[in-house]
Amino acid sequence: MNDIQKTSESSNVPARSDERRFTDATLTPPVDVIEDSSGITLYADLPGVPRDKLHLNVESDLLTIEGEIDLSVPEGLQSSHTEVGLGRFHRTFTLSKELDTEKISAELAQGVLKLRIPKAEHAQPRRINVQVN
Repeated sequence: MNDIQKTSESSNVPARSDERRFTDATLTPPVDVIEDSSGITLYADLPGVPRDKLHLNVESDLLTIEGEIDLSVPEGLQSSHTEVGLGRFHRTFTLSKELDTEKISAELAQGVLKLRIPKAEHAQPRRINVQVN
């Protein structure tokens, strides 16, 4: 049995799909990580997550991305089929000490979160001049 599907406590019958959204289970959003010489950029797919329901947290070297979407059915209507029964996203990353977590920037546009985390100054590539005697 996967984590999304739960069984009712009195039997082994799968719970109705509309009950699943009330569990503690979350969706793991797909994330692309691109590294360049000055830092990393993360692109996380968070469809339907509004800015006020998006929570980003950095504690020590741990980055946490959490978001919620409202999957409620409009009043007077009843859902006959639900493919996405969960309304919460959660993803955690361990960040390198070479990254400057004080300078993280974040943008949310069209369901995609873009996080830019620059490298710390001590980890930036630099050119060393050689003296000739």
